[in-house]
Amino acid sequence: MVTQLPHPGLRPGVRSYRGFRLAFERSRRRLEVPNASVTLVLGFGDPLRINRAQPVGQTGQGGQPGTSYTSLLSGLHTRASVGEHDGRAHGIEVVMAPWTAFTLFRTPMAELADSMVDLADLLGRPAYDHLAGALAETPGWAARFTLLDTFLTSRARTGPPVSHRLVWAWRQLVSGRATGSTVAKLAGTVGWSERHLERRFREQIGLSPKATARVLRFRHALRLLDAHLPLSQIAAACGYYDQAHLNRDFKAMTGRSPSRFITERTHGAGFAQLDREEGQVTSVVLTGH
Repeated sequence: MVTQLPHPGLRPGVRSYRGFRLAFERSRRRLEVPNASVTLVLGFGDPLRINRAQPVGQTGQGGQPGTSYTSLLSGLHTRASVGEHDGRAHGIEVVMAPWTAFTLFRTPMAELADSMVDLADLLGRPAYDHLAGALAETPGWAARFTLLDTFLTSRARTGPPVSHRLVWAWRQLVSGRATGSTVAKLAGTVGWSERHLERRFREQIGLSPKATARVLRFRHALRLLDAHLPLSQIAAACGYYDQAHLNRDFKAMTGRSPSRFITERTHGAGFAQLDREEGQVTSVVLTGH
């Protein structure tokens, strides 16, 4: 794996590039939990299979077979998903803020909430084939990242502008200075009605302000859980009513209890580099079948 920061002109909206080329003897499955980022995957090889997270206590993948993607854009999620490949994967992963994805891909982010879209459908087949082909044929990760810089910069210049007031409101939620229970105050601070704030969030973030705050609270809880803090302390620090509230929210968003999650996280500790963002818990390698 090779990581690099995007061109300064794309930051902080585009957060990171990661080139990957994996070759294992057996298939790999990874639980992807809700987080505050939109992910772009540009694949050069075999497709990934994406499935919803399993209900608590269920073994195996269960349900209907997942959807396969070679390249995809994944929006903000309130539920986990399971990605799987046959042991070989090759491509680039780009992590970005949701409001940046709105500008770059020129689509209402509500259409990507709790879902993902094939990149060829989003860009159009000719544009996608040109981009994917050029990246695959370019020798070396540094040159590929430079090519990606050029592509994204061009789209940033011509895409729909993001609302600066919305970005400010988003950052208030990320920082913890505002919560989903204070949406009216947040709307008043930026000079919008609650209805207009929600409409802008759905358009340029993908989720409502309350749903966004829920995901961000969960993200905070994940970091504390990964640091092995007691659940009662995590619940209090993150603004849950009590530990039972934390447990319910955790199961609803991941398909498992906090204790099962941390057990799976520990068993997959050798693959901790698969977290998409430094300092965040985004993924768990699933070692069972």
